[in-house]
Amino acid sequence: MAKVTMPQLGESVAEGTIGKWLKQPGDHVAKYEPLLEVITDKVNAEVPSPYEGVLKEILVEEGATVPNNAEIAVIEESSGGTAAQDEAPAEATPTASEPAAASPAAAGADAEPESAAEPESAAEPAHGPAGSDERPVQEIDKPAIAASPATDGPAGAEARMTPAVRRLLREHGLDAAMIVGTGGGGRITREDVGDFVESQRTGKPVGKQDASGAKAAASAAPVAAPTAPAAAPARSSAPASVTISGTKIEFPDGADEVLVPMTQMRKGIAAQMTRALQVPHAYVQMEIDVTNLVRLRDAAKRDYQAREGVSLSFVPFVVKASAEALKRNPALNAHWTDQGLVAKRRINVGIAVAVEDGLIVPVIRDVDGLSISGINKAIADVSERARAGKLRVDDFGGGTFTVDNTGWLGTNMVMPIINVPEVAIVTMDRITKRAVVVETPDGDVIAIRPIMNMVLAVDHRANDGAAGAALLRDIKAWLEAVGPETAIY
Repeated sequence: MAKVTMPQLGESVAEGTIGKWLKQPGDHVAKYEPLLEVITDKVNAEVPSPYEGVLKEILVEEGATVPNNAEIAVIEESSGGTAAQDEAPAEATPTASEPAAASPAAAGADAEPESAAEPESAAEPAHGPAGSDERPVQEIDKPAIAASPATDGPAGAEARMTPAVRRLLREHGLDAAMIVGTGGGGRITREDVGDFVESQRTGKPVGKQDASGAKAAASAAPVAAPTAPAAAPARSSAPASVTISGTKIEFPDGADEVLVPMTQMRKGIAAQMTRALQVPHAYVQMEIDVTNLVRLRDAAKRDYQAREGVSLSFVPFVVKASAEALKRNPALNAHWTDQGLVAKRRINVGIAVAVEDGLIVPVIRDVDGLSISGINKAIADVSERARAGKLRVDDFGGGTFTVDNTGWLGTNMVMPIINVPEVAIVTMDRITKRAVVVETPDGDVIAIRPIMNMVLAVDHRANDGAAGAALLRDIKAWLEAVGPETAIY
């Protein structure tokens, strides 16, 4: 008998919630076949089975939260199962910087940046005590993590979906009955929704999805007649539903307040930010003259887009500058522990990516060995997968430094919060044209130059402000030294 344990889905993740078991006792399970869905504050992932055999016992029921490495199931291995254990998919091979406590069950799982805890329907309004003058507060149902058993028909399709898939359906205004589920047991997957949306756009079948046929079936479905005339009250205090999309909140008629329960992601962010702000932060700020960087990027971006199929942004230049600067300032490429500073040889840079209802920081590994183009493509890939809910387990953990780009939102001064246990983070603000004093052989002149503000936060337990200033000075020097000869590839 082999025990399946709760994997560690992220370096700072200490526990996970069983969202849904995809197999039941008595079912045969192939190695790397999705066994269950696990929900954490960082990811919502299908966890593959580390063994081949028969699922004999489920030790943790759906909806329960258990710590990493806790035993959650028992599998009776088939012959040769143990030998096959050493053969893992290439893309799921753990890197040297992955947490040692990570379970083999985490290998190869697809991660989602969205939490599975999302509201699906509105609850009954909360009423105050008799005689209260307070208006009713509309409360959204706290999300139920445990999925209901699969059944036939549209209701069963709804039950078999992950919360992230439900969110995609809501975003595109689709109904579960319109989608052909290709997942285990007929589950609707993210790919199914994506294929259906593409079929809608092109008017042609994509994969197993045919939007034209689904639309016709939906239009032919009978519509239930109301049992009584719908008399619209002057003011309703109990709406049928409340929708929340990102930060957009709809206030129903008759409700002056709407309670928005925290999702798993928001709970995780709240806990991580609370831990991070217990760290004494020190900040250093510098202005970077990016005249030559802007010229280089503007000259190369059209050909680069045509050649690579992705746009060339300023972020990979900052990541490359940070990697080169960290080589000269290794005390900031590190983690802080109770025993002291743990310096890291490998430079793995986390890229802050904003997703609906949260922020995640997937990691680009060994950036010092990548070209600017390689970093750019890696960032574009991980950002696209993050927003599409297709992150992998090995996209998380092992980061040694973080770059945050808030400039695309128009910011000029952001004080970033360190992604603990890392000891430093840098943020890049918007590039703006300013009048600055420029030294020339003929004396000082006032010129219009593109300037980017950068702020570096350091963990003052690990380093002093002087060390942070030295790092930011080296980042500034690298960026200002960019010229026509700077290699992109």
